[in-house]
Amino acid sequence: MSIPSIFFSSKDERERIFHDEQGASTLIALRLISLLPDRLSQPAAIVCIGTDRSTGDSLGPLVGTMLQEKTLSHFHVYGTLEEPIHAVNLEEKINAIRSIHHDAFMIAIDACLGRLKSVGAITIAKGPVRPGAGVNKQLPPVGDIHITGVVNVSGFMEFFVLQNTRLHLVMNMAKTIANGIYEADQQLSRKKFLTNTTFAKDHRHPL
Repeated sequence: MSIPSIFFSSKDERERIFHDEQGASTLIALRLISLLPDRLSQPAAIVCIGTDRSTGDSLGPLVGTMLQEKTLSHFHVYGTLEEPIHAVNLEEKINAIRSIHHDAFMIAIDACLGRLKSVGAITIAKGPVRPGAGVNKQLPPVGDIHITGVVNVSGFMEFFVLQNTRLHLVMNMAKTIANGIYEADQQLSRKKFLTNTTFAKDHRHPL
């Protein structure tokens, strides 16, 4: 679980998308694409952080599992319900990802706690997440950009709050995030196809 959204700046407020608002997945896709480098030298690494041993902290692994069931062309996915990335193995897993994908562009996904009015909100922004910050754990920051979901209210007995977060909410948020990433992948593929088609037409040999 990342640092509570209560600490986000007012700029981040405008970057929030509620999981149940109309067109939420499309908004996530558009926001994600806008934060990616113009040209990815290789597929980006999506790092889904969390554990299936805590309902509230299972957002990341749920997203990872849902994405594994889809065919993605522009993203590699790490962190699932079967093989979660959490506090105990985070550094080891990040080092392994970097050894596989040199200079990888990383997208970190994690749950967080925040204000009551923000529960259900998804934030996509530049910069890393700081896993464990919400429950006073010292872990390395992860990601060039991050996607976080506010799963419950912060401020008191965070471990207990995470354990007692509604799975229904976390599942719905995970579906919205996974669908948004899949839609972004599809849009990137269409953009690449159109670019290649235009290039081919511009370089046809004259008859």
